[in-house]
Amino acid sequence: MLQVINPATGKLVREVAAATADDIDRVMERSETAYRAWRHTTFNERAKVLRDVAQYMRDHIETLAPLMTEEMGKPKKEALGEVTKAAWCADHYAAHAESYLANDELASDASHSYVRYLPLGPVLGVLPWNAPFWLAFRFCAPALMAGNTCVMKHDPHVPACAEAIAELFDQVGAPANIMQNLPLATPDVAQAIADKRIRGVSFTGSDRAGAKVASMAAAAIKPAVLELGGSDPVIVLADANLDEAAEAITTSRIINAGQSCIAAKRIIVEAPVYDDFLARLEQRLRKLTLGDPAREDTDVGPIARDDLRQNLHRQVTETIEQGARCVIGGEMPDGAGYYYPVTLLADVEPHMTAACEETFGPVAVVLKAENADQALTIANDTEYGLAASIWTTAERGEMLSLQMEAGQVVVNGLVKTDPRLPSGGIKRSGYGRELGPHGIHAFVNAQQVWIGPKQD
Repeated sequence: MLQVINPATGKLVREVAAATADDIDRVMERSETAYRAWRHTTFNERAKVLRDVAQYMRDHIETLAPLMTEEMGKPKKEALGEVTKAAWCADHYAAHAESYLANDELASDASHSYVRYLPLGPVLGVLPWNAPFWLAFRFCAPALMAGNTCVMKHDPHVPACAEAIAELFDQVGAPANIMQNLPLATPDVAQAIADKRIRGVSFTGSDRAGAKVASMAAAAIKPAVLELGGSDPVIVLADANLDEAAEAITTSRIINAGQSCIAAKRIIVEAPVYDDFLARLEQRLRKLTLGDPAREDTDVGPIARDDLRQNLHRQVTETIEQGARCVIGGEMPDGAGYYYPVTLLADVEPHMTAACEETFGPVAVVLKAENADQALTIANDTEYGLAASIWTTAERGEMLSLQMEAGQVVVNGLVKTDPRLPSGGIKRSGYGRELGPHGIHAFVNAQQVWIGPKQD
């Protein structure tokens, strides 16, 4: 039985029966059957389904968004924004899939030779709790527009979100079973990956879990896309606009209570502006409201689970014991729910816990660098390589970005995911890309076509 605890209250709100082995088999068979018809639909037919789903989400945003607030504690204003962004993703692929998958004409000794992109079959999406709607559509919108069908194994802590996402397709009259919800207990994911009807696996989550999924997919000789954790650096150099940097970094660090893979995790500031920038960051962090995520004026909601909160507090405590200075926050609050205060740790060194481990919560970790070269060395000194950002002049930032070891680099802006641009990591942050034209190519057959007669 999958149990859902409201992180704002610590109380049980829902229990959902986990899928059995027979349930898995039925879902896979339905997905395979649906694929046989869906693969032959036109781009226009697929696009209509995605556009209808997007419009349904916008029309029912007030009932969909609260599911995230209840199950994983996302503040109301962020939950509303997430539904809107998921709808944008569906609309984007409805509009651009055909051009993204256009044939590539390649000259050879054939009379005509090219590469075309065909669907693979049912694709399994193994998704986390921190952005239930957005991550579901980041997975399913390109896969469906490519002609695949989708089986969604969502996180056990957001079953109502998962059910609602699958039901969107039923509500708009989409062909049956092109997008199905499979409420699996974690140990049963292996059976789903190994099922011969699944042709690819998309996974978002921790690097530890991603390593297991990767090995399972490789054993079954199936393509996989892995979007894993990050210890994302942001560099602030002395020639940066400090107010703009402080504003963007504050947003990046506390969105979704800091529970985001691409959040600014390590803030590396050049020595001449270190104290000035720290004061600006502190000023903004102190203004944030921690509280009930159902309230529209709440900036920071609870941590999704108590075990995650306990681990976050361990990281903060160890870092302070190692010599960091706690400017604000850092104390476990009393009362119901899994809240953790907005925390600012200054004078952090690269060897300290909060600089070495991924912190998943509203904890800003600030390090000092003597110059740009040292800042880059600190930034790249991590097993992860998901996203990074740098604040300096635009020309200098573009030049320095060449040295940043990350799948996504932003100069003078907020690191975010965008349907128009590919997203993904290197090193222990995963492989493959989602979103943009690259994302829709993750689960297709790049089929070479050679038509004779042979030419001299």
